[in-house]
Amino acid sequence: MTQSIAIVTGAAGDIGAAIAARLADDHDVVLLADIDAAAAAAVALKLGPGNRFVAVECDVTSETSIAELARRAADVGLVRTLVNNAGAARATSLHDTTPEIWRADNALNLEAAFLCFRAFEPMLTVSKGSVVNIASVNGMHVFGHPAYSAAKAGLLHFTRLVAVEYGKFGIRSNAVAPGTVKTQAWEARASANPNVFEEARRWYPLQRVVDPKDVANAVAFLAGHQAASITGVCLPVDCGLTAGQAELARTFSQSEHY
Repeated sequence: MTQSIAIVTGAAGDIGAAIAARLADDHDVVLLADIDAAAAAAVALKLGPGNRFVAVECDVTSETSIAELARRAADVGLVRTLVNNAGAARATSLHDTTPEIWRADNALNLEAAFLCFRAFEPMLTVSKGSVVNIASVNGMHVFGHPAYSAAKAGLLHFTRLVAVEYGKFGIRSNAVAPGTVKTQAWEARASANPNVFEEARRWYPLQRVVDPKDVANAVAFLAGHQAASITGVCLPVDCGLTAGQAELARTFSQSEHY
């Protein structure tokens, strides 16, 4: 029997690793794709057996690199789920955003999802699979990091485009928009200010920030059979931030959670 595969890009990070671990419950093999091959291998080793968690070096801004990832996947089985998780933010203000930063952030946070989808489109059509794009509350409201935010807003529209055009093939396309996520990226902030998370709580109705497992559970739901009739939606996983909070201070901007 053909093995079912989940692809997770940016899998070496805390959110990607959590998603990979959760998707293993419903897939035979999870490919952990990341530009940092050593980090991805370390995560794969930590998660479980090498025949179930496979680390693959991949630059998601490179068509050649993505094509190689698709070939690796085809050798293992059939892709049922594609999670476009890789992302990063650079300049915090529009004034500090150079043309190079603008292009780089759009390449990683938007164009990469398009390139990955096109590479795996044939397999997703066969499997009637699911695409889950990791967007951001920054793509829904203005919280700083303009190039990143504009790219994430574009990613939300791309999510709907895939849902509408490829629904006839049985492919579902949804997005998850995390708020502030407690990851290693926050360690520097916590070192400088041990109360940083306590201070951030006041912006969130649930009085806490998001855990990587919260994001992973949302991804697993949208990718799974329980969401069989759900496509073209964006599910905020933000502890209530976008439900009506006034503003999130840039000090606590989610966009550095990768």
